Amino acid sequence: MPTPTTAQLLDFAAAHPDIRGEVEGMIRRELGITAARYCQLLMRAATSIEGQAYDPITAHREIRRIDVLR
Repeated sequence: MPTPTTAQLLDFAAAHPDIRGEVEGMIRRELGITAARYCQLLMRAATSIEGQAYDPITAHREIRRIDVLR
């Protein structure tokens, strides 16, 4: 399966804002990647101009989440 697009990543993040439990299995099934890779790609998507233009609310929520963890 090819790497998920920015839109796919942000749509998934918007539909599943909490990555726990069964969501990890859903990431693997729906996106074809591991949860760790999903987090990496989601951060890249959220900080990109394309991602912020596509879904600014989800993109900024994910940016704020990573800033809290730093």
